[in-house]
Amino acid sequence: MASAIHMPEPLCLIENTNGRLVANPKALTILSAITQPVVVVAIVGLYRTGKSYLMNKLAGKNKGFSLGSTVQSHTKGIWMWCVPHSRRPNRTLVLLDTEGLGDVEKGDNQNDSWIFALAILLSSTFVYNSMGTITQQAMDQLHYVTELTDRIRAKSSPEEDGVEDSADFVSFFPDFVWTLRDFSLDLETDGQCITPDEYLENSLKLKKGTSEKDKMFNLPRLCIRKFFPNKKCFIFDRPTQRKQLSRLEELRDDELDSEFVHQAALFCAYIFSNSKTKTLSGGIKVNGPRLETLVLTYVSAISSGDLPCMENAVLALAEIENSAAVQKAIAHYDQQMDQKVQLPTETLQELLDLHGACEREAITVFMKNSFKDVDQVFQKKLAAQLNKKRDDFCKQNLKESSDRCKALLKDIFTPLEEGVKQGVYSKPGGYRLFMEKIQELKKQYDQEPRKGIQAEEVLQEYLKSKESVTDAILQTDQTLSEKEKLIEVERAKAEAAQAATKMLEEMQIKNQQMMEQKEKSHQEHVRQLTEKMENDRAQLQEEQERTLSLKLEEQARLLNEGFRNENKQLQNEIQKLQQKMEERPSCVLS
Repeated sequence: MASAIHMPEPLCLIENTNGRLVANPKALTILSAITQPVVVVAIVGLYRTGKSYLMNKLAGKNKGFSLGSTVQSHTKGIWMWCVPHSRRPNRTLVLLDTEGLGDVEKGDNQNDSWIFALAILLSSTFVYNSMGTITQQAMDQLHYVTELTDRIRAKSSPEEDGVEDSADFVSFFPDFVWTLRDFSLDLETDGQCITPDEYLENSLKLKKGTSEKDKMFNLPRLCIRKFFPNKKCFIFDRPTQRKQLSRLEELRDDELDSEFVHQAALFCAYIFSNSKTKTLSGGIKVNGPRLETLVLTYVSAISSGDLPCMENAVLALAEIENSAAVQKAIAHYDQQMDQKVQLPTETLQELLDLHGACEREAITVFMKNSFKDVDQVFQKKLAAQLNKKRDDFCKQNLKESSDRCKALLKDIFTPLEEGVKQGVYSKPGGYRLFMEKIQELKKQYDQEPRKGIQAEEVLQEYLKSKESVTDAILQTDQTLSEKEKLIEVERAKAEAAQAATKMLEEMQIKNQQMMEQKEKSHQEHVRQLTEKMENDRAQLQEEQERTLSLKLEEQARLLNEGFRNENKQLQNEIQKLQQKMEERPSCVLS
């Protein structure tokens, strides 16, 4: 999607109709056309808390997402607005506005949890919008975060103990931004001014105690701390008088509270500068078609009663893209071979060298466009197709050579055959004249260019087909004695045997060349696979080290706050992660 082209207004991406979530085909079509990597910002919060206003600001508009200033919740499901990124022209900004949580009209809050989970799964920055200060009530309203492990699976097969640790989620969860609207407190503690970020950190401190009440107090705070290591907080004054809120999208900035306008500008600037490209485990950058696949995979899982699984979504994405990567690689091979190969080639090795060079490029194209190729299923498909194309080229090369040589022989030897028919050589001394003419014509044939690898074999087949004619001319030549005739017969046999030996040797050389090429092909696949696996390993190592660092920081905070039980659980997760970091995948291509 070019940066100059964008949606004039939002469109529903995931519809919530009668308690059922359905992906909107029109929105998916728009996503499928976005070739750039995407930065996905999703906002979630209670209904009637002004979420849509902030999203409109990020889109650079006053109108777009429905504000819903009345008690009735306007935004149903998840709405999408794809706009050019104001600071990064090589990225597209995808804004996701969700229906208000806790809408009394819906009654059934089942879908609230799914909307919350989908916003996290699809976004690279997750904005939680609430009114007022961070109180226990505000934390209780954020209970959805405590249900995440019941709503989302990181892996299709859980650990042996059946529990997924937070490291599996942290690797693909978005950054967390808490926006506090109509904030009226002075930001200070113990008489010292603090930042909104420090206010958030203080609000996430745990309470010592083992009572049920203490556990309920700590649970959402522990979840936010574990799942969202990267956190940011923004506070907003009331934008205008209450009666004016219904006209918020019509008001100019100079008609709004100046502090609110400044705070909204700070929020937008942070999102534009710090929101990351949506990236999957393994450093896979998400573009429009990939985001489309994620939406379809997650919504399909929810609709069928399953939990949306990150690993399954990535594998579904890999299935589509790896299949396309094979086709891209084959198309590149075909294009290069069409440009470089002119059949017939003079030698088999010439053809194999050209194939090898084009094959190497094709494998590179595949490696560049593929990921998560479990057990190298698609690479093996590519190898099989390339092998077939090589064999097809070899067969075509034989045919082209054979056809050209037969045509040449027909042109060159037709006068000789006409002479035989006219009895030119059926006379005394005719045999010598006949053999001299054959040698002359063979020389002429040998001098013809680009006969290909069948030149000798087709010539010998032709000469063998004329043995009866040669023998008849020999036997009728009265100038030769019987002994001389016998000598000529033996000489012809010896020449034929010598030619047969030469062709056998050439066949053995060709077989050896084919075997060597097959081994080179296999080694090239292994080399590029090993290189890709090392790169993937380095990317994974980087992700794991980043996650480990965040966990160690959280462990230090827990120890500092005196929470030893929580620290013990975290230590188990750290040890598991360190064990994973020591594992090395093996190359299984065969």
